Amino acid sequence: MTKILITGSNGQLGSAIRDLAADYPQFSFTGIDIHDLDLTNEIGVRQFLNQHAFSWIINCAAFTAVDLAESQPEKAYAVNSGVPRLLGKICIENNTRLIHISTDYVYNGKQWTPHTEDESTAPVSVYAKSKAEGEMVLRDNPMALIIRTSWLYYKTGNNFLRTMIRLSTEKKEIGVVTDQTGTPTYAADLADAVLKIIDFSENNGFVPGIYNYSNEGVCSWYDFAIEIMQHTGSNCRVNPIRTPEYPLPAHRPEYSVLEKKKIKTAFGLAIPYWRNSLLKAMQEITLKK
Repeated sequence: MTKILITGSNGQLGSAIRDLAADYPQFSFTGIDIHDLDLTNEIGVRQFLNQHAFSWIINCAAFTAVDLAESQPEKAYAVNSGVPRLLGKICIENNTRLIHISTDYVYNGKQWTPHTEDESTAPVSVYAKSKAEGEMVLRDNPMALIIRTSWLYYKTGNNFLRTMIRLSTEKKEIGVVTDQTGTPTYAADLADAVLKIIDFSENNGFVPGIYNYSNEGVCSWYDFAIEIMQHTGSNCRVNPIRTPEYPLPAHRPEYSVLEKKKIKTAFGLAIPYWRNSLLKAMQEITLKK
């Protein structure tokens, strides 16, 4: 049986992967989070990995507090760059394959055509720069596959979907930016894609490199919020605003739509449309109540 380690297993993507475990009986999953193991501690990480013979590591661990990273750059770099550097080194030593999750923030978001994997990165914020460095340390690693994703959300965790649902019951009106364009990504879809990639690689061979993954389609944060409110049935009014009207410490890309032809072709993936996936997520949340 293929043994898989999930780091950051209590986060959105880690939780989504664990929720799909029953659909992949050929895999054995072990999940760890910050309370189980400090991934910035090389001695502890080596001891743990040397005690287990994992075939794959899915690195979902990340410092994702984009604005907080501006005032805590050391922590952001330690997790977003230092951890993949360490895991990549150990994976080569142990013949373990690594899937590392990265972000659309590595692009500067100034162009208005979907971003491809081979274009130059131009990160702006501390978070973006730390994630870009995390990619750089794995770029030439023959055991590493990097997946860039965008606007991740799930039925659990801190994310835009759950924030909008909460605000729909607390506010009569809110403002949401309409000049940042991208694609929401349902964590369950990304989780399934990651496990399909592992299954494909086990049968057809491992192809390292950088791949983009998000749901299909394009929208603004405003569009996303409107769609969520319609599902909730809330009377909360969503007003379109521009980014300067909602200033935040960290820069956000204006356009972060991802070109996904490479990952679809390489692994035969069919990617769901964002509105369809949002409906599934809302149904999951409704069933939990």
